[in-house]
Amino acid sequence: MSKTRGTRADYRFFLPIPTRWMDNDVYGHVNNVTYYSWFDTVVARFLIDSGFLHIPTAPVIGLVVETQCRYFAPIAFPDEITTALRCGRAGNTSVRYEIAIFRNDEDVAAAEGHFVHVYVDRATQKQPTPLPPVLREALAGITLPAAG
Repeated sequence: MSKTRGTRADYRFFLPIPTRWMDNDVYGHVNNVTYYSWFDTVVARFLIDSGFLHIPTAPVIGLVVETQCRYFAPIAFPDEITTALRCGRAGNTSVRYEIAIFRNDEDVAAAEGHFVHVYVDRATQKQPTPLPPVLREALAGITLPAAG
């Protein structure tokens, strides 16, 4: 992820989420733990909308093995946010999802981070499993073209 703040044009999948009164902490802005909830929500929604993930029965599931978030500007209730998603890297059994949080109608990210899933057999939740074709196809739709 670059050192500059991303813009909406840098992402491919978007999900609006309203902030809630309870998201604010004693300092008057959304608490950092809420950002990770938004990260989880946009990734799960993408996987469901793409037809890959049926939560009760999916034979292959993603387990989070790494997360990171950089905060650039505060967000507070009653702001409306838009989560944005792209595929940073798809390996054999893992995916690095890159996520941005945009405040209201702003074009520059208020926060950016990533979420790494390792895909495993649901029954064992231990055996890494190659990414299924339907997931690879969905990821192609949120991967930015290579520069140059």
